[in-house]
Parts: sequence; structure tokens; C-alpha cells
Amino acid sequence: MAILLPLVGALVCFLWPRRSVPLGLVTAIGVATCVAGLGWQVVVLGTQRYAVGGWGAPLGIDLYADGLSLLMLMVTAGVGLGISAYSTGYFERKSSALFWPLWLFLWAALNALFLSADIFNLYVTLELLGLAAVALVALAGGADALTSAMRYLLVSLLGSLFYLLGVALLYHSFGSVDIAILAQRMEPSPTVWAAVGLMSAGLLLKTALFPLHFWLPPAHASAPAPVSALLSALVVKASFYILLRLWLEVFPLGNVAFGQLLGLLGAAAVLWGGIQALRQTRLKLLIAYSTVAQLGYFFLAFPLETGTAWKGSLYLLLSHALAKAAMFMAAGNIMRFGEHDRIADLDRVAHRLPLTVTAFALAGISIIGLPPSGGFIGKWLLLDAALRAGQWWWVVILILGGLLAAAYIFKVIGYAFTQAGVLHETRAVSTIMELVALALALGAILLGLCAPWPLALMEIGLPFGRESAG
Repeated sequence: MAILLPLVGALVCFLWPRRSVPLGLVTAIGVATCVAGLGWQVVVLGTQRYAVGGWGAPLGIDLYADGLSLLMLMVTAGVGLGISAYSTGYFERKSSALFWPLWLFLWAALNALFLSADIFNLYVTLELLGLAAVALVALAGGADALTSAMRYLLVSLLGSLFYLLGVALLYHSFGSVDIAILAQRMEPSPTVWAAVGLMSAGLLLKTALFPLHFWLPPAHASAPAPVSALLSALVVKASFYILLRLWLEVFPLGNVAFGQLLGLLGAAAVLWGGIQALRQTRLKLLIAYSTVAQLGYFFLAFPLETGTAWKGSLYLLLSHALAKAAMFMAAGNIMRFGEHDRIADLDRVAHRLPLTVTAFALAGISIIGLPPSGGFIGKWLLLDAALRAGQWWWVVILILGGLLAAAYIFKVIGYAFTQAGVLHETRAVSTIMELVALALALGAILLGLCAPWPLALMEIGLPFGRESAG
């Protein structure tokens, strides 16, 4: 139902565009309820495997839920509810009629991706996700949005092509695309390494890991605020999730050099993205480059390869989803209020939109990695894993990345309290838009206060191996 319901909701919103808002909201609540029901099953009964239509692997389609996929579904539901509520105040009727079918279709693709148990269905869902995301980027209209959407489309198709070639090589070698069967039959060979290279390259391109991040800032900065939020909070995480699944289950071949390479690229992303964010003069571009930097942290777990490091990476992913959605929504509120996002002209916006600036500041605490936020828990786990492994240079990256994040967050906060040289026209901002941004930012902070519960969920099905149980 977590896949079927948003799909039906998208179709209904498409057929009745005038009622798309109430229909979309009901669907969003229904999807979140379904995810909660699945969560209860996974917590009480353990991992769940479901053969669609009664035809299981290797001929049919299997859906699989463990602690890792459940947490991805839950953060998608939480951010999805926020985006749904925020969009009711953001979009006018004409744009709303286009937004809801695409958004619910994208939500269905995300849920299907997180539940897929074979590498071909992961490709199909990734492709559907990319097409819906491209259409949403173009929703803003104008030359910048269309150019960004076209660039995003080409990158998405190229990444999918690399991934599909890798799938074909694995199917030719092992006769199956089921992840569990591949894990049993996997043996190192030139064909397997070619598949690893192709699939990883395609997924890194879609995840926008440095230096393949060139498409992300313009796409995220030019899209409407709710779309920027879902792209940064959810869409780029989908390809990282696939890479994580493949690395943990299909390709556990112990290639230290490849793990170190991913770690180095992640470190470069942390530093490059942080410096670029600090240099930006527009708020949405600053947040987009911050996403480039934050994505880099996820890859610091690959050279460490311990349960603690994987948990730290996943915890950062969850907290970043909530915090970055809140930041883009806060930026949308500021753009709606002043009709621009020039940082130097924020003109004491903290006095006029206190809830919005509070949301931005709370989300910033998690992005910097300060206690008691979810970002702090994730960075602490990574730091602990790096020290235990004797790889202290990753600790230096974590500290430098935090300092850069603090610099660009406080730059925005400072201008929010400063009077601009030129006065600007202002518009009213919907209360629901401010409250949703604040709620998601508080979620990123609360994630740090309730750390034992998500960490316990990560143990279900041992997605990070038995080492993580200790």
C-alpha cells in the first residue's frame, strides 16, 4: 500500500485537478499511515519479504523491508507530510494542479525504490524518480528552470545508462538480479569489477558527489521551494541508498582502495561545497552548495567500513533530510516575503519572520553538527569510528567541514538581523509555511535527543553486518 496508494493518489489528482489539494493531503496522510503500519510489522515481527503477485525471485518481484529501508521510508513520510502541507500555502491553483500528481508519483517511486529487493527494479524506480524530479524542476518555468531541468535530465539518463550496463553484466554472469541471490553467488572477476565501476559511476553522478556535482546547485536553486526541499532532502538520497545496498550486500569484496577513493571524494565535497556555499550571495544557491558539502560526509563511512561508521553516515542522512527541507522552506518563505533571496538584502527579516529565521537557525545547528541535534550524533559516530580505525585525517575533515558550515550559516543569520541599504516591497507569508519549516527543523534537533530508538531500528535485519550488533 505504501507504493500503490501514492500512485493512485497521483492518478486521481491528475484526473480532478481542481480538487488536487484535498485529495493530495488525504493521500499524504494515508501513505504516512501505511508506512507506520509497515514499521510496526518490522519492529514486532522482524524483516519482511513480500512476493508481488505470489511470484518471488528469481522470476518474480520481491519487496523487502529491514531497518535500513524502514528508516528511509519513515524519513520520506515525515518530510513528505511537511512538503505536502507547505505546498498548500505555496502554490497557486494552476501550479498546484501540476505539482500534486508529479509529487505523489515521485513519492510512489521513492517508496518502491526503498522496498525493492533486486537491482533491475532499483533501476526502474530510479528512472521513474528521475523523470518526475526533472518535471518538477521545470515547474517554476522560465529559462533558468528549463535549462536546469534539461541538464538534470541528461545527467539522470547518463547515470541510469551506466547503472543499467552494470546490471546487464551481473545478470549475464550470475543469471539473476535478486540482491540476496547475487550476494550468495558473487565472486571477484574482471566482469564483476566492470559492473562495480559502471554502477558506482552512474550512482555517484546521480548523487552529485564531487566532482560530479555540477548539475545540482542550479537545479536545486531554480526549482520552487517545496521542490528544492524534496530534491535535496529525498531525491539525491535515493541513489546513495542504492550504492549503500550494493556495497553492503552485493559487492562486499573488500576493496580498500575503492573505499579510500570514495572517502577522498567525500572529503573533497565537504571542503569544496563548504567554500562555495560561503562565497554565494543568493540564499538558495548557498543552501544548494551546502547540500554538495553534506553529501560528502555520507561517503566518509566507506573507507572506515565499520558498523559505527555506517550508522553515523545513515544518521547524518536522516538529520540532513529534515534540516535541509526546513532550510529550503525557510528560503522559500524569505523569497515570498521580499521577492528575492539576496543575502545582503535580507533587511532585518528576523524581526518580520521570526519563525522562519528560527527554523533556519535550528536546521543550521544540525547542519553544523552541534549538540543535541541529529547532525551531532551522526558526526560523533563517524568521528568515533575514524579514531578507532586510526584514520585521524577523517576527523580533520569533520572538524573543518563543521567550521565551514558554521561560517555560512552565521553569515545568513547575521544579515537577517541587519538593516539593508535599500528598502524593498514585502508580501505576506502563509502561517502554515512558517510552521512547517519550523516543525521539520525541530525534527532535526529531536533526532539527536531520541538517538537510541533510530539506532535500534538500524539493527533490524543487520543491514550493516553482525559487527554493528556489538
